[in-house]
This record gives sequence, structure tokens and C-alpha cells, in this order.
Amino acid sequence: MSEAKQVALVTGAGKGIGLAIAKRLLNDGFFVVLNTHHELSESAKRQLLAYQDRYDSLTGDVSNEDDAKAMVNTVVEKQGQLDVLVNNAGITKDKLLSRLSLADFEAVIQTNLVGAFNMTKFAMKVMQKARQGAIVNISSISGLHGNLGQANYSASKAGLVGLTKTAAREGALRHIRCNAVAPGMIRTDMTEKMSERRQKEFADQIPLKRFGEAEEVAETVAFLIDNQYITGQVITVDGGLTI
Repeated sequence: MSEAKQVALVTGAGKGIGLAIAKRLLNDGFFVVLNTHHELSESAKRQLLAYQDRYDSLTGDVSNEDDAKAMVNTVVEKQGQLDVLVNNAGITKDKLLSRLSLADFEAVIQTNLVGAFNMTKFAMKVMQKARQGAIVNISSISGLHGNLGQANYSASKAGLVGLTKTAAREGALRHIRCNAVAPGMIRTDMTEKMSERRQKEFADQIPLKRFGEAEEVAETVAFLIDNQYITGQVITVDGGLTI
């Protein structure tokens, strides 16, 4: 069993918000298992050099039920426990609703929502036996308010809110908490590809006049994991964009 006080599994942890969450939990003393769809990149490995003996990586597709079950089982077999699950894995396939194919709609739902369901289902079975645990789902303000060209993404992230609240009610019977974080415009590889003009246009719509940092989302995730009396909640991290 790991010598760390708790073991956390973070899905979609190879970059961006997921990697920031993994690093934050490592700094908080967790043993962290980083799930990625493909092998962990060299860039991510360099960022994790200081934590060599306190993390592991695990490839797998969260949208595949067998993969999800195998990942949870592997964590428990190797570390002896699973205390925290962060469902961060997600994809986008943006297009206006009238032009959105059923295949692209289903692909996003399958990864973002079904993937979180798969991981939560198997993690909760472990946590129920331990009579404790914490789950945090990464939703989005798009799931709360909708967004142009994101019918599939918004639907998947809205579904995560419902999944979060039901898991919170069911989990509470065995002292398992489940919450969600809904980020707004966060500085990631995707936003960095925008032109400076486009970035400024978006930032001007935000009361705090800037994009958020992945570390600020990670800080909120850490808070929800740590606080023992918060469950079933959705915390928006958007600089006031949706006030």
C-alpha cells in the first residue's frame, strides 16, 4: 500500500486542467494515479519529475466499461485503496446544432458523460466497502448555461450535474461525497491557440477581465476533496462570467 495518506485517480490527466489537478493533489500529499488515453507525454513526465515515487500513470478509455473497471481494479490492486476520483476526461466536437452529426453528438456524450458514469460506478463500489471517499466531476459553465456550437458538449456537462447530485445522495449513505466544478474560460492549450484579438474579446466579457488558470480550478477541486461537509454542489470557477 502507498505510504501517502490517500490515493487519488484523475482521469484525462495528461495535460491542462487534469495535469494541474494531479500536481495539486501530489503537493497535498496524495499518491496520484494519472489516467490518459495514450501514454503520458514527455512534457507531462518532466513536470512530474519531483514526484517520481508518488505517482503512477494508467492508460485507458473511460468511455469503455471494461477499461474503466480494469483501471479502478488496477489502482486498488497496486495501491490497496482508492479514496478520491476526479472525472476530468473530456473531448469536444464543436459545430452548430443544425450541422452537428449524430456520431459527433454521441462521441462527446460517450466520453464526457458515460465515461464519468463508468468510472464513478466502479469507484463507488470500492469506496462503499471502505465507507468513505470523495468524487469530483469537472463540468463546465456550458453545461449550466449552454453555448453556441456546443450542443453535444453542453448536454454532456449538464448531464454531469445530474450524475453528481444523484451520486451525492446515494454516496452519502456510506460517507462518500460527490461534487462538481464548472470552469469558465481557462487558459489551456486550446485557448492559447486563439488569436490575441479573440482572447481579448473573451476576456472583456469576464468581470475579472482575464482567463482563469488551470491551477485555480485545481485549487477548487482540492477544496471540495478536503471539506467533509460539502456534497452535491456545483462550484463555478469563471471569474464572474455567469453572474
